[in-house]
Amino acid sequence: MAAADDDARAAAKRGIPPHSDFNAWYPAIVEIADLVDKRYPIKGMDVWRPYGWKAMKLIDQLTHTEMERTGHQEVNFPLLIPQELLERENRLIARLKAAREAGVDPSELRIEDEPEGFANEVYWVRHAGEHELEQPMFLRPTSETAMYTLFALWVRSHADLPLKTYQIVNTFRYETKQTRSFIRVREIHFFEAHTAHADEDDATRQIEEDLDIVARLMHDLCLPYLVNRRPVWDTFPGAWYTIAIDVLMPNGRTLQVASCHHYRDQWAEAFDISYEAEDGEHRHCHQTTYGMSERLLGAVVGVHGDDSGLILPPSMAPHQVVLIPVAAHTSPEVSDMV
Repeated sequence: MAAADDDARAAAKRGIPPHSDFNAWYPAIVEIADLVDKRYPIKGMDVWRPYGWKAMKLIDQLTHTEMERTGHQEVNFPLLIPQELLERENRLIARLKAAREAGVDPSELRIEDEPEGFANEVYWVRHAGEHELEQPMFLRPTSETAMYTLFALWVRSHADLPLKTYQIVNTFRYETKQTRSFIRVREIHFFEAHTAHADEDDATRQIEEDLDIVARLMHDLCLPYLVNRRPVWDTFPGAWYTIAIDVLMPNGRTLQVASCHHYRDQWAEAFDISYEAEDGEHRHCHQTTYGMSERLLGAVVGVHGDDSGLILPPSMAPHQVVLIPVAAHTSPEVSDMV
């Protein structure tokens, strides 16, 4: 008990609030532990310190290993996306959302019944130097529109399927709520896997593979987690269904650290991603996405830390320390060596 009190007093001297006061402990520890510097003059855009960036890159390495194991290929798409693609996505999502609310299949929704698409909160680029752009562009909030424009060119035959791609990039979202390092930020270190399949069943098998990847990653990060299929009202509007992976944080709230979306053939129809089947017929692909972000690091910090500070599992700890107990010996030679 005395030792615990001493640890608490030592932590207080270092400016670490008690872990039981998680809402104060978390923002303090991410800076005290040199994970990030929050003093950059744009809200929600932290600077990664070397120790924090190394920890994040080790998580990325675990992800790269899983992608290699499961036959995904890494790509890297541009940061900027033209406005016309956002409008195309908005029309699709608005149609799917309206159909869901009406309880009908999207194909049954009359054109005149479609509401205008909702605009995502994105950062816009409207000028190049002093010149106003004819076609405004935005910073990617995620990459469906950018990637599926090229998927329509890459997929031609059943021999091209399944197409399994992924990238680890920065995405940008104009977050208006209170920001918190790793958990709610405006510039997001983001992993996204996008796949295309010949039919619904193969896409469903991909979701099952994604959940197996989740299990392996969570094991390596020593994180307990919950898997649940989101109710209709909490499903991504562009998805047929969404499966979310949540971690219970010390403040009693759940933190969504990953999600898997089954798109069926809805996006493929909108972006004309089709293939020639073995019987010569042309069919639209069925698609999935699987996403994670730096929230994984936030979950590790919150779940494993304590009153003394930061605790990281071995799989992602930048510094590895091995303690070797040495038994007491009566031999003078051994004693001298010790």
